[in-house]
Amino acid sequence: MTEISPSGRSAPNRPAISFEFFPPKSEEMERSLWETIKRLAPLAPNFVSVTYGAGGSTRERTHSTIARILAETELLPAAHLTCVGAARGEIDEIVGRYHEVGVRHIVALRGDPPGGIGTAYSTHPDGYRSSADLVAGIKRRHGDIEVSVSAYPEKHPESRDFDADIDFLQAKVDAGATRAITQVFFDNDLYFRYLDRVRARGITIPIVPGIMPMHNFKQARNFVTRAGTTVPSWLAEKFDGLDDDADTRKLVAATVAAGQVQKLAKHGVDTFHFYTMNRADLVFAISHLLGIRPSGAQKAA
Repeated sequence: MTEISPSGRSAPNRPAISFEFFPPKSEEMERSLWETIKRLAPLAPNFVSVTYGAGGSTRERTHSTIARILAETELLPAAHLTCVGAARGEIDEIVGRYHEVGVRHIVALRGDPPGGIGTAYSTHPDGYRSSADLVAGIKRRHGDIEVSVSAYPEKHPESRDFDADIDFLQAKVDAGATRAITQVFFDNDLYFRYLDRVRARGITIPIVPGIMPMHNFKQARNFVTRAGTTVPSWLAEKFDGLDDDADTRKLVAATVAAGQVQKLAKHGVDTFHFYTMNRADLVFAISHLLGIRPSGAQKAA
């Protein structure tokens, strides 16, 4: 099955893109993030998202990064938000603060268990019970906020099976979500099989593939496998022997990710979300290979 653009037409020559950043933990990391933003902003992404640490640990840094993007660039920011370890009133207040500064897009997630991935999840006694519940709460109070959610081509690690997993996606759509962004995947067949399942259920919102260039293969593999992503043996072999060769790793990572998105594009996929890891080089190169060129109309300060 090939994915078709929301208009019903085949994919255009220039795909739509979006970028994910994480809030910086130090002044040096902040400088690096803003260099990345300045480099990528002229590519005119549909939006850029800023992540939210486990249990809300980066709440203020996420908010300040979002506020600066709004104040100093023409980019449209989307704020990540989870419902782990917080009461409804606390979450509602955070959403209200975002709305006041001009945010009109939230990526609503349940969040990882407080004890980390693989431990039992429990909700706050006065909190939102699930990501679908969070979506409904956002839309109930601020109907003009667009809400994106997550999707899992290999199903969420806690889901019983794919049917149950797509039940959860349906609940998020019913609550008001209008876009789903996938967890990282490296086998395009996984994405297309998942898309077939989703469309067979009558779910029509865009299912945007999440793409992660593997800047540091070992580190990235440990991160994505904990979240349920399969790293194929052929991919691991491409990075074999490059532990101390960062320059070659970068070339291999760009080649692999560019090949993945170009193959998706050939099958009609016209929208991509890049997990940048706050680095611009590989994402910029991959976007270039997709036919995306800088636009003078979109500049960071």
